[in-house]
Amino acid sequence: MRKERLLPFVKWAGGKRQIIDKLVSYMPKRFNAYFEPFVGGGALLFAIQPSRFIINDLNSDLIATYKCLRNNKSFKKMYDLCKLHEQNHNEEYYYQIRDLDKKRNYKKLPLYIKAARMIYLNKACFNGLYRVNAKGYFNVPFNGKKTIKCFDDNNIKALNKYFHKKRPIFLEISQSPLLTLTCLPF
Repeated sequence: MRKERLLPFVKWAGGKRQIIDKLVSYMPKRFNAYFEPFVGGGALLFAIQPSRFIINDLNSDLIATYKCLRNNKSFKKMYDLCKLHEQNHNEEYYYQIRDLDKKRNYKKLPLYIKAARMIYLNKACFNGLYRVNAKGYFNVPFNGKKTIKCFDDNNIKALNKYFHKKRPIFLEISQSPLLTLTCLPF
C-alpha cells in the first residue's frame, strides 16, 4: 500500500528535508519503533511514516501542536484558529499574538491555542525562525508580508489522519536523555 506524502507543517532550523535520502539510507530496512528526540518539523518522521514512534522536543508549544494533530477535537479548534489568524494577519495582530507568552496564564491556555499560535508565528515571523529571549519569550520580528497561509490544507489534514491513526507517544521532559535518533531492528 502506497503511503500518502506527508510534509512538515512548519519551517524549522536544523530541518532535515534536504538530507532525507541520505538519512534513510543509513536506517535499517525494518525496525520496531522510531524514536525522535528533537522532532522539530518532523521531516524524517513524515518521510518514513513509522507505525510506532515516540517523539520529543524541548519546545513545549511545538509538542502541543503535534498533540493537536493527534486529537480530532483539538485539531479542528487549532485549524479554525489558524484560519482566523490568517484573516486577521497584519503587523499589529502579529505582535499581539507573539506577546501571548508574556501573559501570566499562558501555560494554562488550551493546547489548541498554543498550537495555532505556534503555526501562525512560524509563518508570520521573519524567516520562519523560532527564537526566545533569556526570559523564554518568543522574540522574532514580523516578516512584513501582507498575507500568510498557515499551512497547506491537504497536508495538515493528512497529518491529522496519520497522527490519529498511529497514536504516537509524546515524551514530556524538559531535557531529553536521548541524544541520537534511534531505530530498533526486529
